[in-house]
Amino acid sequence: MKLTLALIGTSLLFSGAAMASADLAKAKNCLTCHAPDKKIVGPSYKDITAKRAGEKGAEAALAAKIKNGSKNEWGQVPMPPNNVTDGEAATLAKWVLTHK
Repeated sequence: MKLTLALIGTSLLFSGAAMASADLAKAKNCLTCHAPDKKIVGPSYKDITAKRAGEKGAEAALAAKIKNGSKNEWGQVPMPPNNVTDGEAATLAKWVLTHK
């Protein structure tokens, strides 16, 4: 039974990661406010990556901002909380930080 649960958990973990992050960003409406290389409402993914370069814990911090929202980091327009799981937020954060 434990092995079965472990296999199910592992497959769920990988299925979330296997979903292309660009598709996940589209499905979660991230692309309404963000683009890879230009500011829309929020900063571009490249700008986010540049700001977080070398920051210890950047992936986890960004995942928290994706899930919970943020204020006053990129100007007056706040980013609202997003309806994502912890796993989806982590996947999106990892993907965003690949934009250079």
